[in-house]
Amino acid sequence: MSGGTSTPAGPGDVTYRCPVEGVKGRRVPAGGQTAFCALEVTGVRKTFEAEQAPIRALRGADLVVRDGEFVAIMGPSGCGKSTLLNLVAGLDVPDDGTISVAGQPLAGMAEDDLARMRRRHIGIVFQFFNLLEGMTVLENVALPAVIAGRSRRGAESRGRDLLDLLVVADKAASMPPSLSGGQRQRLAIARALANDPTLLLADEPTGSLDSEGGQEIMELLRRLHAGGQTILMVTHNPQVAAVASRLVSMRDGRMEGSGP
Repeated sequence: MSGGTSTPAGPGDVTYRCPVEGVKGRRVPAGGQTAFCALEVTGVRKTFEAEQAPIRALRGADLVVRDGEFVAIMGPSGCGKSTLLNLVAGLDVPDDGTISVAGQPLAGMAEDDLARMRRRHIGIVFQFFNLLEGMTVLENVALPAVIAGRSRRGAESRGRDLLDLLVVADKAASMPPSLSGGQRQRLAIARALANDPTLLLADEPTGSLDSEGGQEIMELLRRLHAGGQTILMVTHNPQVAAVASRLVSMRDGRMEGSGP
């Protein structure tokens, strides 16, 4: 998983620094891909056409997420949180501004390139799970790795490791409808981690769960972050946001403030 600690430089390695004071960048092979931060969003605007009047979802959003950070964006419904996640994942295109994931600018990427970027760098956890109910738990987790080109045996081995990490290994042969809400969300997180993403995006990850299931997922996200996973989560719930290492407030399509 992505972490914030640099490893000793090897022959031909180059150190790249994150444009945030006091944060060390990754070391990558010379001539390889530069990666300053997990995510940089600068001046992003997005407007959707509607019958009554255009909806200005984002009005100049700016955000930097450092490697190894857990950032929560909190704001009321309709403030642009989910729109921002969709743009970061390359599922939509901003009208203006720039987005870079692991040092790669998304502007101008073809659909195939965006798909490759998602497979390599992005894991997405949705509020409503989005599981394939006709496939077993293990098949759901292994599928992203198979699509990315890993052998079925390798993908299933990775899937079993993730299910064990997320404490649902005993459900590997089960079908998703037989799981509790909390177990389904654990499965969704395991699937999102299948390709060891640079950045895990979580869109209201406890929104469909009861309080007990929500607490389980909050603790799980805390554990993943402690293990080095970079996480960007959006929520309207201050209790959920409290598990993050940094909170960013959002209103009317802009970031208003940032704090621990």
